[in-house]
Amino acid sequence: MSAPVAVTRGDLLRALERIAGPGAVSVAEGDLLRFSSDYTENPASRPAVVVRVTLADQVPPILRLAQAEGTPVTPVLAASNVGGLCIPTSGGIVLDLSPMNRILEVNEADRFMVIEPGVTWQQVRDYLDARHPGLRFGYSLSPPDTTVLGNCLLDGLTNLSLRWGSMSDWLTALEAVLPTGERVRTGAWAWSQPPACRGPVPGLEGLFINWQGATGVVVKAAVAVQHNPALRERCFYFGRSAAQTFRFINAVARADLCDDLAGLTWPLGKMLFGEARPTWRDPAEPAVMVFVDYSSDDDEVFAAKGRAVERIARRFRTADEPLEGPVSITNLLALEPRFIKFADWPMRLDFMVDHPGGGLTWVGTYGPTSRWPEAVPACSELMSARGFPPAVVTRAMRGGHFGVLRMVTLFNKRDPAEIDRVRTLNAEIADLAWSFGFIPYKTPRWVVDRYRHRVDPGFAALAERVKRALDPAGIMNPGRWFF
Repeated sequence: MSAPVAVTRGDLLRALERIAGPGAVSVAEGDLLRFSSDYTENPASRPAVVVRVTLADQVPPILRLAQAEGTPVTPVLAASNVGGLCIPTSGGIVLDLSPMNRILEVNEADRFMVIEPGVTWQQVRDYLDARHPGLRFGYSLSPPDTTVLGNCLLDGLTNLSLRWGSMSDWLTALEAVLPTGERVRTGAWAWSQPPACRGPVPGLEGLFINWQGATGVVVKAAVAVQHNPALRERCFYFGRSAAQTFRFINAVARADLCDDLAGLTWPLGKMLFGEARPTWRDPAEPAVMVFVDYSSDDDEVFAAKGRAVERIARRFRTADEPLEGPVSITNLLALEPRFIKFADWPMRLDFMVDHPGGGLTWVGTYGPTSRWPEAVPACSELMSARGFPPAVVTRAMRGGHFGVLRMVTLFNKRDPAEIDRVRTLNAEIADLAWSFGFIPYKTPRWVVDRYRHRVDPGFAALAERVKRALDPAGIMNPGRWFF
C-alpha cells in the first residue's frame, strides 16, 4: 500500500467539515480502508480523509480548497471499479459522491432523465417501473447497487448497447465542476434549453468522458431513456463450436433484429451452478451460450423477428457443429431456476462478486466483432493454459459495428502468489486481444503504461495539454492516463 499524502492538519479537516457538514468528514480507519482498494489485483492505496458530499454546491469550495493546498482529490461512487480507477494512488481526499443520489427529472415525452452521480441501476429500475412504465433503460452487468453515471462516464455497456451503443452515447448533457471550482454545463444545457440532445453545440462533454475523473467532477447528467415495447422475448442458443457460434452472432447482429446479443463461454454457466473454478468441459456440453433479446409493440413484427433469428440459426447448424435452441428464458427457468439471474436486469451475479476469494478482475476490450471467431478461442486457450477458467463474455454493440471481448477471472485476494499470477495473465491476455484489434476500456494505468509507445504522440500531447489547462494544480485523480 503506497504512502498517502498527508491531509491530517486540523485546520484543513475543519475547513472540509464546514463545507460538507458535521459528520461528513472522516479519518476513521474503516472508512479509509473501504476506499483503499476495489475488487481487482491493483495495489491498494489509502486516502488521508473521506468527504461525503450530499449537495452539488459543496463540490466547488472543496475543489478550490484542495487546489490551494495542493491536495489530491479522487472522486468515488460505488468504490467497486474493476480497473483500479478509483483507488487514491496519491492519498489525499476521497470525494464520496454516493449520497448525491436523486433522480431529478424524467421527461417521458422527450425520453430523457436527469440524475445525480450516486443514482444506482436498481434505483432507476424501481423508479421507472413505478412511475414511468412506458419507459425502459439499459442496465449494466455490474451489481444493482453500483452507479449509472460512473458507467456513462467510463463508456461502459448495457443490455441495450446493441441498439444504442456504449453508455457515453446515452448522455445528452452534463453539469461539471472543474478542479478550479468553476462550474460548466454542456449540450443543450449550455444554451439554457431542455437536455433532449447534445448538439449542435461543441461537444465539451468529451472533456469528462473516459477521463477517469482527471478533469473534474460531474455533479448532474441528462441521460436518454427508451420506449418500453409491450412484447419482449429473451431466449438462448447453445453452440458446440465457438468459432461457428460467433459467426452466427455476427450474422444476427447485422440483421438489425435484436436489442441485445451476447455470447458467454461455458465456464460462466458452470460458475452459475456453483462450480468455483471450472477448467474442464465435456465435449457434449455447449461451448458458448448465446443470449438473444428482441422486442416490439406489434404482434406480427414480434413474431417475424423470432422467425428471422431462427432462419439465421438454421444456416449455421451442421451435424458436426450443432446449434441448439432457441430456448426461452421461461422454459429455461422451468428446467433450472438458477437461470433466474438472466431473466431480467439489473442483476447481481453473486458467483462473481460474492465468492470466498473476493477477487474479480477482467481485461474488457472493445474491437471488431469480425475477429471474434479467432479471438475468443485464442483467449480461452491462453486462460486454460495458465490454469484459469476460460470465462469470456462478448456483446455486440451499436448494430454490431464493434463489440465487447471481456476475459473474466476470479481469484483469491488474500493469496499474494495468485495475485501475481493474475497480473501476469492479464498482461498476456491484453497483448493477445490487442493483436486482434481490441482496446481495453475502463482502462487501468498498467494498460496505459504497457501500450503507451503505440499511442499517437499527437494524441498524448493534446491530452496532456487539456489536462493541464483544466487542472493546473494536478489535483484530480493523479496517476491516470499519461498524467
